[in-house]
Amino acid sequence: MPRLRPSDDFLAEAHTILYAERARLAPLGDDHELLLVGGCSVPGALTKGDVDLHLRTPPGAFEKTVDRLRNVYRVVLPSIWQPTLATFALDAALPTGIAVTPKGSEHDLRFTRTWQRLAADPALLAAYNQMKLAFHHDRDEYERRKSAFFDDLTAH
Repeated sequence: MPRLRPSDDFLAEAHTILYAERARLAPLGDDHELLLVGGCSVPGALTKGDVDLHLRTPPGAFEKTVDRLRNVYRVVLPSIWQPTLATFALDAALPTGIAVTPKGSEHDLRFTRTWQRLAADPALLAAYNQMKLAFHHDRDEYERRKSAFFDDLTAH
C-alpha cells in the first residue's frame, strides 16, 4: 500500500491533469462539467496520490457520453457500474480515474457534496484523515469505513 501524503504534494499535478482532460473532453459540449474530486481536491487531505475526476453529464446524455468515453478511456471496475455511474481510467503522470454520473443523480451528489463538505469543514476533514490512517492498510475494511463515512456525509 502506498504511503499516505498530504494532498498539497499532488495538487498542482492534479490540476494539470484536470485541465488537460477538460481540453480533451471539450467536444462533449458546455453542458458537461469535469471536476477534481477525491483526496487530491482537498488541501490537507491524506492521499496516496491518485487523481479522481468526476464528469457530470446532463441526465439525458449519460448513456451516449459513456458510450463515447469507451473510445477515449479504459473501462475500470465494470462490476460497480450502475445506471447512474460509469468508471474509467487514463494514463497520466499520476494514477487517474474518471467517474461519470448524470447531474442530480445519487452518485453525482455523493461525489460533489462529500468533497465540498470535507473542504469546508476542518473537523470533518480531520475525521476523514483519521479514518484513512487507521484503515488504509486493510483495503476491504477501509472501503467499508469510507463508504459508511460518505453515506453519513451525504445524508446530512
